[in-house]
Amino acid sequence: MPPARPARITALLLAGGLLLATGCGGGPSPAASPSKGAAGYPRTLDNCGQKVRVTAPPKRAVSLNQGSTEILLSLGLADRMAGTAIWTDPLPKSLRKAAATVPRLADNAPSFEKVLDQEPDFVSASFESTLGKGGVATRGQFDKLGVPTYVSPADCTKDNGGDGDGARTDRLTMDDIHGEVRDLATVFGVAERGEKLIDALKTRVRTATRGVHASGATLLYWFANSESPYLAGCCGAPGIITEAVGAKNVFDDTHEEWPQINWETVADRDPDVLVLGDLTRKQQSAENAAQKIRFLESNPVTRSMNAVRHKRYVLLSGQAMNPSIRTVEGIEKVAAALRTFGLDR
Repeated sequence: MPPARPARITALLLAGGLLLATGCGGGPSPAASPSKGAAGYPRTLDNCGQKVRVTAPPKRAVSLNQGSTEILLSLGLADRMAGTAIWTDPLPKSLRKAAATVPRLADNAPSFEKVLDQEPDFVSASFESTLGKGGVATRGQFDKLGVPTYVSPADCTKDNGGDGDGARTDRLTMDDIHGEVRDLATVFGVAERGEKLIDALKTRVRTATRGVHASGATLLYWFANSESPYLAGCCGAPGIITEAVGAKNVFDDTHEEWPQINWETVADRDPDVLVLGDLTRKQQSAENAAQKIRFLESNPVTRSMNAVRHKRYVLLSGQAMNPSIRTVEGIEKVAAALRTFGLDR
């Protein structure tokens, strides 16, 4: 940190009620002494190979990545949030009023200093890359300042080595996402709200998929980039959606999360339905669905594909295509589209 900010760092180290995130075998700092804990605390979570110990419910949380932000907002915790960052989509209408009271630090990744300026007592993220080398800061950097961190277990259960988006040995399930909701509800002392949110998600999935058995339908998920498209492999959030509706992902044979695959290979597999990311960010080519459709209908390799000729498109938010509570939205929209296309049986 720049030497001109010692007072800010001292305040973070001495703030009462901080959480402490340590590696296995680490001990609490004096600022996180159990004797200073609130009623029902301290609490300890195992999170992505680290112990997260809380002595009081966070009051100045910063959520990095929209998926984490949406969980906290859905748990009614806007009044305990000091900032958010890293966005791909507009929020659901049900969360916009609450989100308006929380400072948006950046649309993309904020600086470490910008996060510390909020005097956070808890930092959460959806992806290991956000709280890793090359991200906002490492968990160790926050730990040294007494600021605890939490990463979505849905991300750290895959192999994040290499230059891509990681690979999964095991298929992700909604239970993994429910586990993140429970963890965060436990940290903030709102376990009952967490269970109500999980029950609501389960009900939505049951309602959306009732009577849908699309075993004969093949799907392809395109997140972004027209030159070298990022397409979903078997086992991430698109896998949850595909399994829920009983269909098949045409790239179910790869365990990479979002492999980049050439259009000739896509055309050879000729999916029945194209599930298109409709993003508002501006990082890659063909971010929004309109750009994707223009490409598909003009490119000589893709325009003769079955799904393109019949305009079988399903538009999803980026959050629905990432492991998050919005994955349920993906299940709802894909199931509804399959009914419309007559592919639900």
